[in-house]
Amino acid sequence: MRHLKFIAALGIALFGFASASVTADTYPGRTVTIVVPYPAGGSVDGVARIIAQKLNETLGQHFIVENRAGGAGGIVGANYVAKAAPDGYTLMLTASIHVVTPFLRKTVPYDVVTDFTPLTLVASGPLVVSTAPDVPAKTLKEFFDLVRKDPNKYTFATSSFGSAGHLALELLKRDAGVETLVIAYKGASPALTDLMSGQVQLMADPMLSSLPLAKAGSIKALAITSTKRVAVAPEIPTVAESGMKGFDFASWYGLWAPKGLPADLVTKIQGEVAKIVERPDVKERLGVLGFEPIGSTPDYFAKYIKDEMAKYEQIVKDANIKAE
Repeated sequence: MRHLKFIAALGIALFGFASASVTADTYPGRTVTIVVPYPAGGSVDGVARIIAQKLNETLGQHFIVENRAGGAGGIVGANYVAKAAPDGYTLMLTASIHVVTPFLRKTVPYDVVTDFTPLTLVASGPLVVSTAPDVPAKTLKEFFDLVRKDPNKYTFATSSFGSAGHLALELLKRDAGVETLVIAYKGASPALTDLMSGQVQLMADPMLSSLPLAKAGSIKALAITSTKRVAVAPEIPTVAESGMKGFDFASWYGLWAPKGLPADLVTKIQGEVAKIVERPDVKERLGVLGFEPIGSTPDYFAKYIKDEMAKYEQIVKDANIKAE
């Protein structure tokens, strides 16, 4: 028994030494998992796969994307990353909903700030505000005029509770002065399916999933949530152009590691991603998906997170969104 205990202790010590010995010069020496805490096929997954593909080109074929969906708000995948070793071999690419969870959940098994190392703000992009094809409104202003006349006739949809789309809808409701039910779906696909069929009448969703449907006529794009029109869809006016002055809301995507990642690995990973998003081909691919590449420093990302959390907390409070 003593012998077995010694072997176990030695194994733990050797594992700790191996983790501690990882340096920027030798990284990566094995498979790096980029966890996406949502199902495959969504906007977060799309950005993650672009980054992983380019990291494989620059740092060797070591990077894979793993979808660890389950639990509202990506909690299951984020908890997995929070408990992982801070050695650079487990990363997480996720969206702004990651830092909204403390305001929407009664219990979260990790701290969204202190249990992670912010690496870089990868990209951000506006949402498309769309309605069902059979709704007799050509503009967002016309849509809300209809809602005010018969509010019980209209239901809004969001891909998940607490998502960027959910908070954007709550802001739109506040600025338009309407009280309308918002249904939280389990993913963008079922929500968009109900929007196409007219079961729900309004949705704010990233361009990756909504814009192709809008261009095909399956849904009707009324506005985008940025302050300026976007090059890939210049025909869609901004929310501000629709009468809600100053409206500006983005869905953003960041890269994290577990807390305690050594500074040299932080610098290397952030530097590689920053170079990747500046490549013309990556800019073009992200642009087609409606995203603006950023590749910020870790310090900038940390401050950005703090500022965004303050904004989200106020939105949740103003909308009286109850924690689940």
